[in-house]
Amino acid sequence: MSVRPATGTAFELEAQTVIIGAGACGLTAALAAQAAGQTPLVIERDPVPRGSTALSAGLIPAAGTRFQRAAGIDDDDAALFAADIQAKAKGEADPAIVTIVTREAGPTVEWLADRYGLPFSVVDDFDYPGHRRRRLHGLPSRTGEELLDRLRAAAEDQGIDIVYDRAVTTLYADPDGRVRGLAARAPDGSDDRIACDRLVLACNGFGGNRAMVRDRMPAIGEALYFGHDGNRGDALIWGEALGAATRHLGAFQGHGSVAHPDGILITWGVITEGGVQVNTRGQRFWDESQGYSEAAGAVLAQPGGLAWDIFDGRIAGIARQFGDFRQAETADIFRKAGTVDALAAAIGVPADALATTLDAVAAAKAGRLADPFGRSFAGIPQLTPPYWAVRVTGALFHTQGGLAIDAQARVLRADGSGPLPNLFAAGGAACGVSGSGDSGYLSGNGLLTAVMLGRIAGHGYHPGRLR
Repeated sequence: MSVRPATGTAFELEAQTVIIGAGACGLTAALAAQAAGQTPLVIERDPVPRGSTALSAGLIPAAGTRFQRAAGIDDDDAALFAADIQAKAKGEADPAIVTIVTREAGPTVEWLADRYGLPFSVVDDFDYPGHRRRRLHGLPSRTGEELLDRLRAAAEDQGIDIVYDRAVTTLYADPDGRVRGLAARAPDGSDDRIACDRLVLACNGFGGNRAMVRDRMPAIGEALYFGHDGNRGDALIWGEALGAATRHLGAFQGHGSVAHPDGILITWGVITEGGVQVNTRGQRFWDESQGYSEAAGAVLAQPGGLAWDIFDGRIAGIARQFGDFRQAETADIFRKAGTVDALAAAIGVPADALATTLDAVAAAKAGRLADPFGRSFAGIPQLTPPYWAVRVTGALFHTQGGLAIDAQARVLRADGSGPLPNLFAAGGAACGVSGSGDSGYLSGNGLLTAVMLGRIAGHGYHPGRLR
């Protein structure tokens, strides 16, 4: 990845707005650019777009939507949503970015539904840690693959050009940082040089660049990477070469519930609905209600970097709405048992330790004992046989730090003199709203900034014009 002088470079093709990356961020940016009267071109590295979006549950948090009202949730708004983000991020998120993404989230979800036919509904049968209202919006399958496929179909229906199997290798820029064009390499090694008026970086972060991860976030440097391998930090490399500012490069979203060794995400709903995590000694080791991002570190600190999610059939019925959970059932990776002793034997942990652990959980749920880890079990039903268990590990999902941007998604200069002339960044390419570490990640923050900032970047946002 490099940046070269634009002077003397001949471009064979040109496009008004070029977008690098065809995930949820890039496709939303393309739809917004076209809706604003621009002619966008999307360039995607892979033969078929998948990326981090397809690996997610495809859930977009938004406040004050008609989908919430249809589910009986009529007391949510952008201000409450913004407060929840900042509470989880310990006040470290850029207030301007938090304000704009929470304000535009509801209208954007409805825009995607009304204009492009995406059939959203709210996950209304369990709570995500840190969200004081149920505001996670998903498609029927509750998979990121469906979200991505529907966004791609919408872009294709609108006649938006998407060029696949092209890796952008070089940006060509003027001395003032204005990007004049880029080189996109085909599988045969040839390059297409494409001029642009605006460039949107929607090519995610650097989770797939192991050297960069070890350098920027050593605590998770050796963990399983559960993101897209193509997230090599291209946006960060180009931005820094152009003199861009960066922020919170040690921030990331982890997950402490990835089935091992099967590599299937197990929804955190198995925990929030009343399940617990135990280590290979049959003991709980933390307050699981904190969230799945910080769960990665908690699980990796256990013997062998492993834990068991323990729940029951009622919880499995709720979790089954998610495609990943159904995939795990098909793969037959769950252990089930009618008694605690039988469960201990099935998962290979000491029976007396597991019995003591689950007795303490039952007492906490009944209000007879305070949970030693500080978790509130108020109103959460008891686990009942047959018991379910699945072995999990901690993983890195995606980085949350990145290029510093303003509320118009313009990339800012490192010297503080303002934005670069025509460079925008969104989604994982830009600094997110999760603060400086892993514990600041509020469920859905990744797709929140991907879709909302993607729309803003693609549109060329000015206050009052986005709708």
